[in-house]
Amino acid sequence: MTVTHTAPDFDHWLTQQVSLSAQWMQRSISAVDRVKHRPGFGQSIRPERGSIIASPVFAAYDPDPDYAFHWFRDSAVVIDAMRLLFEQGVIDQQQAESLIADAVDFAEKLMQLDGRALALDSNWRAQVQPDFVQYLRSNEELAAVHGSSVLGETRVNPDGSLDRTRWARPQYDGAPLRALAMLRWHQSPMTTLPAGLASRLSALIDHDLAFTCEHADLPSFDIWEEECGLHYYTLRVAAAALGQGAAWLQSRDPTLAQRYQQRAAQLRGKLDAFWFEDQQFYQSRFGEGDRPSPKALDIAVILSAVHCGETTGTHTVDDPRMQSTLARLDALFDARYSINRLRADGEGPALGRYDGDVYYSGGAYFFSTLGAAEFCYKAARHAADGRPWIERGDGYLRTVRRYTAPDGALSEQFDQHDGAQTSARHLAWSYAGLISSADARRRALLPVG
Repeated sequence: MTVTHTAPDFDHWLTQQVSLSAQWMQRSISAVDRVKHRPGFGQSIRPERGSIIASPVFAAYDPDPDYAFHWFRDSAVVIDAMRLLFEQGVIDQQQAESLIADAVDFAEKLMQLDGRALALDSNWRAQVQPDFVQYLRSNEELAAVHGSSVLGETRVNPDGSLDRTRWARPQYDGAPLRALAMLRWHQSPMTTLPAGLASRLSALIDHDLAFTCEHADLPSFDIWEEECGLHYYTLRVAAAALGQGAAWLQSRDPTLAQRYQQRAAQLRGKLDAFWFEDQQFYQSRFGEGDRPSPKALDIAVILSAVHCGETTGTHTVDDPRMQSTLARLDALFDARYSINRLRADGEGPALGRYDGDVYYSGGAYFFSTLGAAEFCYKAARHAADGRPWIERGDGYLRTVRRYTAPDGALSEQFDQHDGAQTSARHLAWSYAGLISSADARRRALLPVG
């Protein structure tokens, strides 16, 4: 076994890694100097300001995946991490204002997307190479995308155009996640925005909350874009967005605030049914016809508790059932992954998504392991045994440290057998997870009260 890192050494690494993560993550934001060529689809995409690409390393499944898209979910997680950097003084007021202005500009542009025009235009299909035609969306599907339905898109091109390829749609976690991220920016004591921008930001939040209220419990694809049904993660972040949105709206529109509060309570009630008493964990999803999924034990449940930003009560880090779910995930991946048998003293298990995952290495994910660390740090703030929770969170971070590249680079996965980084390189979500878990640790170490 290797020697456990001393506290000063660990703290120094974490401080340095936050700085490196901030630098790497910002390469995905407004990457206007880059062009993504997709010759098979006859496309050249230049990102616009305000777009956030999931990975700035352009690939084409050769072997790395093509992640040069603006995912609604990923971009919301990144925007939230940028707020933490702003509150810590890593970026200044001017940078923060520019970030929000660009994000709002891009979001407003996306609201105007209309797939009906694309469906009527046959010229672009003529530019697609024969082998790639099979991956295109149908005209009927494209024509259905306009108005509020744009928010049901899982991802768009970073130039603000619709993704023309077949993918898992609809997906309804993007709107509530963006609403939560923008609410936090709006309400941060550090944020001072010009009146016009503040008003546009409020309108964007209103837009996302309205969509969430209408769509949250309709069948959609899960966070991993693999199965259509009802999903714990989607319902959980939707309930959080509507509940926190209701509190924000109370003085401006009490009637709408009450409607959102009631809708949030309804969604939280639906979440109770996801508890699997025999196995002592929250199931992540129900398939068509409310059949339990074989992927029921899933890190997505833990990520929902982290992303919702609520730390007390049912379905939060304070919930014993949620804590039991994390314990079950620990046991699952500790047994499944070879790298977990190499753990040093003080290191926690590397975590993946769910049992039987076959995407790329089917291994550990940085954002999964970081999400577990953040869960522990947030649980520590209200727990009688706060110190053990912090130590447990540190264990996950020490494992992340082991598999982080010397230059601070984080991909999407690290292999379950040898720990080599795999899948998308420089994944923005991985860096966001490092930044938010480090911030949660800092807060956990502050005196309570």
